[in-house]
Amino acid sequence: QSSDGEANESDGAFNISNFWDTLNQAVKAVSQEATKLSLAFSKPPLPSQQDGEKLADSILKSVLTLSTVYYWLPKSQGVSLRRQVRDATVEVLEGVAQLVEVILSSPLQSLSQEQLTSTGGVWSACDQFAQLPQDNKAAVLVVLSAQIGVVKDAIEEIEQALAEADDPYSDVLDDDQGGDEPRGNQDTYWSEKDRSVIGPCQGLMKASAACLRKLTSAVKANGDVSTSQNLAQLDDLADITKEISPCVDDLALCLYPPMDYSGVESNASKLATLLKKVLSIIRSSHVCGESQLTWVQFLDGAVDHNLQKAKDLIHNS
Repeated sequence: QSSDGEANESDGAFNISNFWDTLNQAVKAVSQEATKLSLAFSKPPLPSQQDGEKLADSILKSVLTLSTVYYWLPKSQGVSLRRQVRDATVEVLEGVAQLVEVILSSPLQSLSQEQLTSTGGVWSACDQFAQLPQDNKAAVLVVLSAQIGVVKDAIEEIEQALAEADDPYSDVLDDDQGGDEPRGNQDTYWSEKDRSVIGPCQGLMKASAACLRKLTSAVKANGDVSTSQNLAQLDDLADITKEISPCVDDLALCLYPPMDYSGVESNASKLATLLKKVLSIIRSSHVCGESQLTWVQFLDGAVDHNLQKAKDLIHNS
């Protein structure tokens, strides 16, 4: 098991709280070394060549320690968790690299604004670690929450455009209008048929949001990280739900006039297919208990219904 470069797995007893303690110490060390380096180069007299090398050496050591500790976290603790810890680690490494570059390239009489900013960048990258999810269940909830935000925005934008006027682009074009002439360009208006087709498409977008919200509650209530099978199921749920927001965005974008019905139909079908796949993965996972089955089945029906309705309206001229 440890052949793919992952430590701590050979005996099957990975201690996650030890891991976090060691990781947080390593992060603190990087932050302190960065501060020391930055201060040493903030005012004359500058460190001697030898002291400069010592400082560079210790910041390098602290960075290597941090990378090593990150590699201790085995994939078996969850891929979503490992990804988020990796991203946070990479941000620290990039911050340190930038700080060193700024110090090497700036004239050395005083602390430059750029050096202050880079030092602050390392600090804030290190501070991120305090907010990291502590296990894979928490990591998957972070993914879901980001998805919900994007989908909600897409739904609100369409609602706003529909409410504002018959002309979703009026604010863009108003200033160029001479007098009160209505614009002759039908391409910027929704027809009655367009508006009717938007309805079930909004239904699909709302089903996406509901699915993400309900899944979030289900993961909070039933998500389990004590077996490798359940950890893997949580990762599968995170991976498939990451596809929802781009799919919702594609559908939302093609609803704007001039509406291309075949584009709307293909994007609505794609979203519906994806949602049904998400629902079936939820249904067969450990987060789906008796009380979850009801909404899984309800949403599955709602997806079919809205897709059918959109198709009927598109083809019914």
